[in-house]
Amino acid sequence: MDLDMADCASEELSPASVSKKLKHNEDSLACEQGNSSGTAGSVSSINPLKSFTSDSNDMNNLNASSSDLSYHDDEDGEEAGDDADYFSEYDDYDNISYNDEYTTLQSQFDHVDLPTGVEVLLPWLKDPTSSENISETKTLNISDLPESKKTEVAACSSNAHAASSSNNRVEETEDDVMQKFQHFKHFDVVDDFSDHHYSRMGFSDKQPPKNWAKRIQEEWKILENDLPDTIYVRVYEARMELLRAVIVGPSGTPYHDGLFVFDCLFPTEYPNSPPMVYYYSSGLRLNPNLYECGKVCLSLLGTWSGHNNENWVPGKSTMLQVLVSIQALILNAKPFFNEPGYDRTYTGADGESRSNKYNEDVFILSLKTMVYTLRRPPKHFEDLVAGHFRQRAHQILLSCKAYIEGALVGSNLNDGAGNQVVPDSSTTNFKVSLIRMMNTLVTSFTKNGSTDCEQYRLPG
Repeated sequence: MDLDMADCASEELSPASVSKKLKHNEDSLACEQGNSSGTAGSVSSINPLKSFTSDSNDMNNLNASSSDLSYHDDEDGEEAGDDADYFSEYDDYDNISYNDEYTTLQSQFDHVDLPTGVEVLLPWLKDPTSSENISETKTLNISDLPESKKTEVAACSSNAHAASSSNNRVEETEDDVMQKFQHFKHFDVVDDFSDHHYSRMGFSDKQPPKNWAKRIQEEWKILENDLPDTIYVRVYEARMELLRAVIVGPSGTPYHDGLFVFDCLFPTEYPNSPPMVYYYSSGLRLNPNLYECGKVCLSLLGTWSGHNNENWVPGKSTMLQVLVSIQALILNAKPFFNEPGYDRTYTGADGESRSNKYNEDVFILSLKTMVYTLRRPPKHFEDLVAGHFRQRAHQILLSCKAYIEGALVGSNLNDGAGNQVVPDSSTTNFKVSLIRMMNTLVTSFTKNGSTDCEQYRLPG
């Protein structure tokens, strides 16, 4: 409480004037204490670590308003280039620096408008040596203030109550996300097809033949009734030839917990010709059968040679069979051997060693795909993406931790018997890359609404 020296110099310093000046400053200090209490109430509701992650320039647009997947109708090479542009930016994530906790907390109060000399009082920041001062501050009653100041302090208290109400709204929003995820249908009919890769193909503005439309409706019925729990499909009422599927990576594979997006087209000759399938690769080659340009190599689709029973059989083969084959035959536990001839060329211990190394590379790419999908979820699957990664965040991070410690990528970590730990089995480069990706995932999952992910952040 400082006296205004200019005022004192300009007038005679009588006892009465000094007493009046002291009384004025005493009232001001009381109001400032009330205001600091109200500000502390609102600031204490901030999660400093979560707020810090949201300040990351590269991750700030992770859940950007452009939620639809981009597509191009140019040649395949140009499509791959577009996806690659995103991951040329992605490398910037590796350069994210994380401040220590004190710096992070300090940044929360840089723009708090507090009176000079008044500190923000937060229980989790209090110094044990100053506990008496904090206790004294907490015992300040509004009845102790002059009548003219009670209204101002009451207004400050209402601000703290508003902050508490805001926290309740955040909890309600989190509950809403999980409810939408739990009620997300495996099969549904939607309207907007504007971002679909094949939107300019098929019948477009033409009316499809009745026999063809009837067959597609039969396909819809099969998908609605028989889809497995880990495959989700959306079809389009106005464009029956279009379909979008999201496949969950199977457990026990390097693709576990990932979400993989495919756009499909029933051609005008269907079912005499197999459907066309495009994979959203994000510019990454994470499987011998899934190309950066979006090509899906599968004998059932006629994009790879196969035996008679592996090829498309008109009147017998179905879209459900295609989707299940992609999940089981392509996204498998040892994709290294999907490469033609590798099962005969690389056998025994040498083959297993190469396969394990390939799985490490694939897992890193799968994690990058997770970040891409979180940033730009496919249209009509936004609720699935948000809920899936909020639910699986901790399991994904635990898997990363186990792989760093020596577990084989793709081990079934939910089952202790399947957790194969081989000392120093992981390569150094893989561990370094995984630590970087793990920290990026912590940021992404936290931004997506998962809690307690910071415990998995590692130095490096």
